[in-house]
Amino acid sequence: MSLSLSPSPARLFSLLCACTVSQIEHCIDSKMAKTRLAWLLTLLSTQCYLSVLAVVLKTNNASPWTNEFDKVELSCVIESISTINPRIEWKKITSGGPSYVYFDKKIYGDLENRAVIREPATLLITNATRSDTAKYRCEVTAAEDQKAFDEILIDLVVRVKPVVPKCSVPKSVPLGKSAELSCVEEEGFPKSQYQWFKNMEEIPDDPKTSVKFFNSSYTLSTETGTLKFISVRKEDAGEYYCRAKNDAGHTQCAPQKMEVYDIDIVGIILGVLVVVVVLLCITVGICCAYKQGYFSSQQQTGNNYKVPAKGDGVDYVRTEDEGDFRHKSSFVI
Repeated sequence: MSLSLSPSPARLFSLLCACTVSQIEHCIDSKMAKTRLAWLLTLLSTQCYLSVLAVVLKTNNASPWTNEFDKVELSCVIESISTINPRIEWKKITSGGPSYVYFDKKIYGDLENRAVIREPATLLITNATRSDTAKYRCEVTAAEDQKAFDEILIDLVVRVKPVVPKCSVPKSVPLGKSAELSCVEEEGFPKSQYQWFKNMEEIPDDPKTSVKFFNSSYTLSTETGTLKFISVRKEDAGEYYCRAKNDAGHTQCAPQKMEVYDIDIVGIILGVLVVVVVLLCITVGICCAYKQGYFSSQQQTGNNYKVPAKGDGVDYVRTEDEGDFRHKSSFVI
């Protein structure tokens, strides 16, 4: 094989990599300058040699994602290797440390029935769950290669759709008073963001950006899901609902009605006065009844006659005529 000087260095490199170092002189045209030959020899010694005697890995996606219960591929491509039967391992990296996912040609752990290996080294999860969100490391050991080990790290995210959020909306609020509406959802991943709607229309984060809500005095947090009114207006009455959303989807709670009512100060004062007057009348009536003797005990009558106490040494005998007594025995002096 003979090469001319016209091809580019990249073309020369690709052709020369097919040759061994001992065959270089036969591959290069004899008219090539010595400096050109030295450059090519150096390039071959550092690149061609390593590409044949080194294990090199790459991935098509270092940060894959999928929705819960879908499949996802963790790509681990062996770009260069000389060893015929390399050792391939997959490990899951969590806060508790690494654990085996694939070792000795077997799937381990909670992926045992949910994952397979696509030859030679790609890991396919067929039914991803939220617990699979983690970093995974593909490791390949090639004993016969000059560079015998390589690894790549893949960061997997399994997205979880939010569940229906728990919404709290006050049924009625006094005019001019404060009010707080809350929305909570804790199952979605990544963490849910929140939107509030009034009468089917989205409430903007900043009321000053909307003509309809310009005069409203509220603050809205998309992170915590709280909608706070500093001073409620009549126009704030309506049906409210909240939506929780993330990259996997969104859900929302049922609409709830909030009413705004006026506080009648005059009516409240009149009502208090009426109650005071009624209580005063009742108190006066009770006092008068006591004075008239309606609440005193009954006076003693003839039927409630008490027998007088006996004197010392005297017995009394009651005759047929009620109230007539005589001595039973005489006094002893």
